[in-house]
Amino acid sequence: MRVTFLGSGSAMPTGERFQTGILVQEDGRTLLVDCGSGVLHRLQQSGVGYESVSSVLLTHHHLDHVADLLPLMKARWLAGEEHLEVVGPQGTKPLLDDLLDVHEYMQDKLDLQVREVVPGEFSVAGFDVSAYETRHSLPCLAYRFGDLFTFSGDTEAFSGLANFAEGSAILAHDCSFPDDIDVSNHPTPETLGTALAGREIGRVYLTHLYPHTDGRHDEMLESIGAHYDGDVRFASDLKTISID
Repeated sequence: MRVTFLGSGSAMPTGERFQTGILVQEDGRTLLVDCGSGVLHRLQQSGVGYESVSSVLLTHHHLDHVADLLPLMKARWLAGEEHLEVVGPQGTKPLLDDLLDVHEYMQDKLDLQVREVVPGEFSVAGFDVSAYETRHSLPCLAYRFGDLFTFSGDTEAFSGLANFAEGSAILAHDCSFPDDIDVSNHPTPETLGTALAGREIGRVYLTHLYPHTDGRHDEMLESIGAHYDGDVRFASDLKTISID
């Protein structure tokens, strides 16, 4: 399996970090998880391209996770592609309906298939996926791809989600702010390290990074390391990880 961070930033993107998008590839299958602003461009920079993305899996419906959905649809239509599948938590179909109401000319340009999922197991783009509800300001799902890869989506750090991710070769986890920022709906390094303490995970990548984290990576890693002794690194845009 290959996992590529197309966007490791947040609703306040920096020049180096676009909004959330993760590409999952295995045995000729391709799945885009989230589609925030800038992801369409990162797809081209990755060499994969929007023509290869016929399935999108959404963690939730905040703008920084869905902003490039319609641009992706339009690019695929103009490129002669005919199909797009969008899978996400409850409310995904009304979201797409409302977006297409605003941009009426995009209606019926693609064979658009929308499916809503709940916590549990399902399949998308040939991948078997487990979903777990996170703690965020909108309904949000974390996704696990067997023992290879887990993505937290947006969430506070808590033991239930750490248990869900345990045993994964790679965990990509929201770590939006350093410890001195008073925040809810996202973790700080201390709360993330505390939640992960004692869990067996191959490697953790920190993502959904706000500009507040710039220049503070070392202290964030130290804060996590005070509680969790696993391998923790920062994600970066276009970083690709191969997982056996």
